[in-house]
Amino acid sequence: MSSIKHFYDLDIWQEAHKLSLEIYKITEQFPQKEMYGLTDQIRRASTSVGANISEGFGRFHYKEKIKFYYISRGSVCEVQNFLFLAQDLKYLDKDKAREIFTRYENLSKRLNQFIKSINNKISNSI
Repeated sequence: MSSIKHFYDLDIWQEAHKLSLEIYKITEQFPQKEMYGLTDQIRRASTSVGANISEGFGRFHYKEKIKFYYISRGSVCEVQNFLFLAQDLKYLDKDKAREIFTRYENLSKRLNQFIKSINNKISNSI
């Protein structure tokens, strides 16, 4: 197993990045009137997931790292909220919304596991 030297080596960051690209792609089909509304909000939330993973990775202390991973997890929920909204407004097909929602749900679970592993490192270093 190779060691992780950069945030972009993290599987969770790679998945967050792929999902952000997917969000950008699907929001291109949203109505122009949503450019500064829902489109902007869901894009910001999706990019926040990866951005906070990368920022947490760059922090020195474990507690600081975890803080940003929790923020990232919160952004996952924010994206999921906007997926429901986009679906209910008929901007997004129900099957596509469900697929993306599930991928974010899986990412959230992986973030939880990642946070737990860091908490274990904290406990073991005491």
